[in-house]
Amino acid sequence: MIVLTKEQAQMFILMKQGLLGGYRFAGKDGAYAYVRQAGCIQYDPVDVCGKNAELTLQSRVKGFRKSMLADLLYKDRLLVDYADKELSIWPAEDWPYFSPYRERSRELGSSFPGLAELEQDALAYIRENGPVSSDTLPISGEIFWHSSMHWSGNWHKESKAARSVLEQLYTDGTLVIHHKNGSRKFYDLAERHLESSLLTAENPCPDEEALLCWRVLRRIGAVGLLWDRNSPALLGIGLKAEQRKAVFSGLESHGAILPVKVDGIKTVFYYLAQDDPLLRDVLAKIIDKKARMEFLAPLDPLLWDKALVAALWDFHYAWEIYTPASNRKYGYYTLPVLWGRDFIGRIETVADYKSDTLRVKNIWFEPGVRQTGKLQDTLERTVHRFARFNDCAEVDL
Repeated sequence: MIVLTKEQAQMFILMKQGLLGGYRFAGKDGAYAYVRQAGCIQYDPVDVCGKNAELTLQSRVKGFRKSMLADLLYKDRLLVDYADKELSIWPAEDWPYFSPYRERSRELGSSFPGLAELEQDALAYIRENGPVSSDTLPISGEIFWHSSMHWSGNWHKESKAARSVLEQLYTDGTLVIHHKNGSRKFYDLAERHLESSLLTAENPCPDEEALLCWRVLRRIGAVGLLWDRNSPALLGIGLKAEQRKAVFSGLESHGAILPVKVDGIKTVFYYLAQDDPLLRDVLAKIIDKKARMEFLAPLDPLLWDKALVAALWDFHYAWEIYTPASNRKYGYYTLPVLWGRDFIGRIETVADYKSDTLRVKNIWFEPGVRQTGKLQDTLERTVHRFARFNDCAEVDL
């Protein structure tokens, strides 16, 4: 079994992620290519200096603009918003793989009294009037709505009926998100926006075991190097420890993934067999190691498993958005700063769209980081590039 140094493991992951060396992804096509490579990127509606999915793409895609992601989702329809690793964005071509999720949603929805009538009312209105939001759909009243996006069998004054019906039809796969106005979602019939061949395609996985293998394989590819542990990178798949070990073992026996050790870490890591040429290039030192500085998203695929990042980089990151202000160590919405293969600190910025200004509230450097002139120049250029990404003409340092 190959044994990597931590530095080699870092370089392999960063090269796979497109975060080291020259940009491998560029423009809208590059944004789509990266999402296909990662399988999914997480979505979060909070917009302090860009939404999480946009932040993920700007760190890897040269010349990325927020409109590119919106176009891929709502004009080109190459990507869809749907559940995967919590709220996610993933390639529309993967729609057939998620048929079991949609089937379960329809099964649970059918047990709710009166739901079928509400759904028919909503669909009839959308067919005649086009995309709707929960505010424009003329269904009144309140009903109980479970946070997992599934119905409960009891009535309760908890959620607007219009919102709940739309979410149910969306989870069923009958509706897709037509567009978003800020954080407000507008829904339309899936058949109007996705090819019928895609909507009617059978799941390529013949059984649940094959589907679990497909999903785990996708998550390993998203991170680049993943250990056989209870990892947040596998969130949403629903694997117990014994299932996870069986899936990893099965993928290894079929040659889909390969094992590797890392100096000082007992747990075995795995990477995609198709990425073996990249690993060999890292070992042979024939990769482009040009250092770039990037600000990473809080829910970036590289940060899905924070324990893994701590083990390989000795960088400890926590997203403190839900931490009471008095208990925060850093800030409300801080982004890790990556320079070359090193995490050198974190930055807190706010895009003030009214004044067209990106404000840098604070920067925290990791212990031992020398604040040289080169670092300061690189940081200033990166901040100005980040301002352009946020459509801000001015920077307040």
